[in-house]
Amino acid sequence: MTTTSTTTTRELTIRSVVLGGLITLVFTAANVYLGLKVGLTFATAIPAAVISMAILRYFRGHSILENNIVQTIASAAGTLAAIIFVLPGLIMIGWWQGFPYWTTVFVCAIGGTLGVMYSVPLRRALVTGSDLPYPEGVAAAEVLKVGESTEGPDGADGVESNRRGLRAIVVGSLAAAGFSLLAAMKVVGNEVSTAFRVGSGGTLFGASLSLALIGVGHLVGVTVGAAMIIGLLISYGVLLPTLTWGDLPAGADVSDVVSSTFGTEVRFAGAGAIAVAAVWTLLKILSPIVRGIRAAAVSSRARRGGGTVDLTERDLPIGIVGTTIAVLLIPIALLLWDFLTGTPVADRGVATIVVSLVYIVVLGAVIAAVAGYMAGLIGSSNSPISGVGILVVLGIALLLAALHRPGGDANSTTALVAYALFTTAVVFSVATISNDNLQDLKTGQLVGATPWKQQIALVIGVIFGSLIIPPVLDLLNTAFGFAGAPNAGPDALAAPQAALISALAEGVFGGDLNWGLIGLGALIGAVVIAIDEVLARRGRLRLPPLAVGMGMYLPMSLTLVIPIGALLGRFYDRWAERRGGDVEQKKRLGVLMATGLIVGESLFGVVFAGIVAASGSDAPLAVVGDSFENWALGLGIVLYVALVLALYRWTRRSADDRA
Repeated sequence: MTTTSTTTTRELTIRSVVLGGLITLVFTAANVYLGLKVGLTFATAIPAAVISMAILRYFRGHSILENNIVQTIASAAGTLAAIIFVLPGLIMIGWWQGFPYWTTVFVCAIGGTLGVMYSVPLRRALVTGSDLPYPEGVAAAEVLKVGESTEGPDGADGVESNRRGLRAIVVGSLAAAGFSLLAAMKVVGNEVSTAFRVGSGGTLFGASLSLALIGVGHLVGVTVGAAMIIGLLISYGVLLPTLTWGDLPAGADVSDVVSSTFGTEVRFAGAGAIAVAAVWTLLKILSPIVRGIRAAAVSSRARRGGGTVDLTERDLPIGIVGTTIAVLLIPIALLLWDFLTGTPVADRGVATIVVSLVYIVVLGAVIAAVAGYMAGLIGSSNSPISGVGILVVLGIALLLAALHRPGGDANSTTALVAYALFTTAVVFSVATISNDNLQDLKTGQLVGATPWKQQIALVIGVIFGSLIIPPVLDLLNTAFGFAGAPNAGPDALAAPQAALISALAEGVFGGDLNWGLIGLGALIGAVVIAIDEVLARRGRLRLPPLAVGMGMYLPMSLTLVIPIGALLGRFYDRWAERRGGDVEQKKRLGVLMATGLIVGESLFGVVFAGIVAASGSDAPLAVVGDSFENWALGLGIVLYVALVLALYRWTRRSADDRA
């Protein structure tokens, strides 16, 4: 898109901001509930884009860039909901009884805005100057392009080609939403899971029957998929049987033991691998990041000097970025001071706050780069962002332990754990937004958007999300409570990531954290890095260290299906190459069908979350009882496999008509 056309096209408009804000209210609330219930959140960019196109098409002068702003606002707010992986920990340890509204708002808003600012210079390094796949960013761009092109004049390939592309999205969406609906009705099962013995130890096998994960795998490709399989084999084939060896006497519940071991031990090894891979990744991209910062400074000087800079390369001026970061340190310091006041560790308040501010500034920059890279590698919704939270809380807890030297006093220890969680929440907000921001900027690059307008939209989305997150958290805390918290009821929400991060902080201050497992994971990560470098020098397939770490850290139910989707995508692309004709058009149709799988399941997730919240029931759509569970699982497997095969067959037939 040229500068002239961009100038005359509506982009950051009042109606796009209002619509983005309204979508944000729904998506953020849904993500908060689902995240606390099952520990997972869904990506909101693509559903927001679909909704935006459906609504704005009735307004005069709407454009693809305006729809892009809507999805940018909504995706930022939906991603910010991941703050639930930290803040409920303050309830669990008994420090908070509820979520103070303005304190929670400011933590989310300030941290999120810092995430936007930190990621501005990363755009040139990790988006325009990188070959990272950005699966969700590419998928969102395809949705926007197809939705817009069907309403415009005939292009070189004709409007019929665009209609077929939109049809591929719709068919994929309906299939994914339909299967999710049947699963919600309990007619079919949507997860296979079993535990079994390996000698005197045990392990797990699990797979989520998620069509969206097939779509994600198609988009990320076989290199990432293969690396995740290797990580999975390390965790479930080696570490889990070894760590449970001798813990399974006759009559022991295999499932309970291995599940607990994975959550409390194996994941720490995965976190260690991610930590080493993250540091190595940062070192490798440090030079492009520096070049990106310099390019942003050159662009700002050119604009001030009256020079011409293409609109699609205009970021927020680097001076504004730096000033904003510096100014935000003031309210952060005030928040930290207010949190410390009246606590048993307030006597070293000034030193504690200074250390915390330096930690937030430095680690925020590091985490922004790492989180952005992970999003580019595997997508925002599948990035192990809670693994980042683990590293952040470990770092601040170690610093606080060195500064305060807790001597076993329970009140002081609890105060230090609470302060560590609070500081982690600020840095975690930086990570979640950086994880989403670059994905959105990739979408913007593909549709010809203006980066600085998107960056403003991201800040707007952060503010919208910050306003809605606290009351939703308070509502859920009042209605259900959180598992492990004082006076938690029988229906308490699990909040698994918050429980894990809180346990880590308590382990550091209590001196009983298993550093050996984290070190083991770091060693595994170092070996993977060495192998990847050797493969790179020989010009062969790569072994992305972060992807291996993700495979070690994420549950098998997620990890296993993504590589299957990647393999199906490779088979489809090879078919397109053998078939000839317009190969790129054929491949693009496969991408659009895979995109539809993500769209359909995400949209259904929003609707179902609303139904669950309104009814207060875990299974409000169930039409059969628990006695049908075994039949439902069998039907689910058969239907899932049949749907995947049928969708790829339909896509090939549809693509073949173009040859």
